[in-house]
Amino acid sequence: MGVLIGSLVRITVMVGVIICTADPGKAAIHFHKRKHRASASRSAHVDHQLSQLPPTNSYYNKSTSPGSAIVFNVMEMGAVGDGKTDDTQAFKDTWKAACSVESGTLLVPSDNIFTIRSTIFSGPCGTGFVFQLDGVLMPPEGPDSWPESDSKQQWLVFYRMDGMVFTGQGTIEGNGEKWWNLPCKPHKGPNGSTLGGPCESPTMIRFFMSSNITLRDVCIENSPRFHVKFDGCEDVHIEGVSISSPALSPNTDGIHIQHTKYVTIYNSMINNGDDCISIGPGSSNIDIQNITCGHSHGISIGSLGVHNTEACVSNITVKNCVIRNSDNGLRIKTWQGGMGSVTRIIFDNIYMENVRNCIIIDQYYCFTKGCINQTSAVYVDGITYTNVKGTYDVRSAPIHFACSDTVPCTNITMSEVELLPFKGQLVDDPYCWNTYGVMQTVTIPPISCLRQGKPQLLREHSVYTC
Repeated sequence: MGVLIGSLVRITVMVGVIICTADPGKAAIHFHKRKHRASASRSAHVDHQLSQLPPTNSYYNKSTSPGSAIVFNVMEMGAVGDGKTDDTQAFKDTWKAACSVESGTLLVPSDNIFTIRSTIFSGPCGTGFVFQLDGVLMPPEGPDSWPESDSKQQWLVFYRMDGMVFTGQGTIEGNGEKWWNLPCKPHKGPNGSTLGGPCESPTMIRFFMSSNITLRDVCIENSPRFHVKFDGCEDVHIEGVSISSPALSPNTDGIHIQHTKYVTIYNSMINNGDDCISIGPGSSNIDIQNITCGHSHGISIGSLGVHNTEACVSNITVKNCVIRNSDNGLRIKTWQGGMGSVTRIIFDNIYMENVRNCIIIDQYYCFTKGCINQTSAVYVDGITYTNVKGTYDVRSAPIHFACSDTVPCTNITMSEVELLPFKGQLVDDPYCWNTYGVMQTVTIPPISCLRQGKPQLLREHSVYTC
């Protein structure tokens, strides 16, 4: 036992993120005093853009030196910033001005709270564009205050941007509580059902059809639904972000990625009511490092293949992460009847504390008990778990592999996996169904149900892979 505990201690994860304060009034005071948290791995072009920001209260400040930022302050474009006035038009006017020049910066100053409606900010903008959020930005409070003409699916949308940096010491406050309490939300009805519907709630920030996007240092909290969503994007860098919402806030994924490739997510802290990070269909080449997830549903690939659709996910690395007090740890979830594949996934150096389902592949994912078994499935192949250690909630087996009857999971590799009960007795009966792989070291608990070799009935990989 002493050797095992020692091996648990050796896992180190460096995360330097400050949790958002829940009160938007306090946030305005707190964050303007907070020193800038420089990231060690920031890219050179982002460093240059941020270093050019002059201290100014003018809506238009142009230096004569080449490459200097031109700063447009929303206050000088008509924003009031009292937390009550609708400042949407001032933000639109400021966006238009900053977007139309080279090295333009839209500045949201500290010590103010700005309320704006659902808005699409469209590009492309001039090179070197920066959205500098130092104050507090928030939507109308709850569905009753949401204008009927506005989309209830999304709040801030950044569309067709290339080279944008979204940064600052400020906070996006989602005012999500009244959305979470709608009767159509999960668990509001009897026996975990929902009442009424459909149930629309806005995603806080959506980057759509954009490239070369950097999201850095801001705090995002209490979103009605997803906090940040990347859809149809390429070359995305996320670092030093803090995301926070209550454990029971429904559907509040921290960072959601779909149809997006070449993504890095580094040095961030996420506490929320759904997936800490969720990776949807059409996603590839994603590197996740030094993330702390608390009271969430863990880091998830999926759900994939809903309504018999094709889903392709590949080349995902999750490394040096901590997951605490969560329903799930590392999860892959697919629907019966789907097509496509999940391939080349690496989970390395992960520490878990009091996690209910530490390692799970679920190819029978379903919202209700009425889903039927189908012959097609998203093919899961080449999943590696290395140095995954920590403690689990004994209400469930810490390892659960439930693969399709007809499309088994293959090439599952387990190495240095050591999971102990947080409280109570050791659960030494992991579940495996139609799962093929290898244990490179002895695991705790032992996984005797993992099948060796390759399934005889699996058709050629080309049938499944994307």
